[in-house]
Amino acid sequence: MSTLKDKLKTDLTASMKSRDEVRTRTIRMALAAVNVEEVAGKTARELSDDEIIKVLTKEAKKRREAAEAFSGAGRTEQAQAEVDEQAVLEEYLPAQLSDEELGKLVDEAVAETGAAGPQAMGQVMKVLNPKVAGRAEGGRVAQAVRARLSA
Repeated sequence: MSTLKDKLKTDLTASMKSRDEVRTRTIRMALAAVNVEEVAGKTARELSDDEIIKVLTKEAKKRREAAEAFSGAGRTEQAQAEVDEQAVLEEYLPAQLSDEELGKLVDEAVAETGAAGPQAMGQVMKVLNPKVAGRAEGGRVAQAVRARLSA
C-alpha cells in the first residue's frame, strides 16, 4: 500500500477519535475517490503516491470551484464548508509553485524545445507537465505558456 494512502487512513482514525467532523468527512471523501480510481478500468490496481496526488488535486479543484459557485450564489455557509475541505486536502498535496518558479520552468521548457509562437504550445506543455506535476494547476500552466509564447 502506498505511504500516502496509509497516512490518509491513519489521519482518518485520528480525526474520528478527536471528533473533527470536517477533517473526518474530507478524508473519507478522499479515500473514497482513491478507491473509485483504483477499481476504475478493466482490473483493480493499487495506486502509486503520484496517482493519489492526482486524485487529491482533482478533488481540491472540485472544492475550489464549488466554493466559488456557492459564494457567487450567496450561500456563504456552503462556500465556507468547501473552503475548509479544500484546506484539509491541500495538506496532502505538494506545495504549489509560485508565479516566479512557474515562469522560470516555462522559460526553461521553451528554451529546451526551441519553441516559437503559439502553435508550439503542445511541445512546451509536453516537456513542462512532468516537471510541474501536482505543483501547479493545468490551466495556470497553460496560461503561463500561452503568455510566454505570445510575447
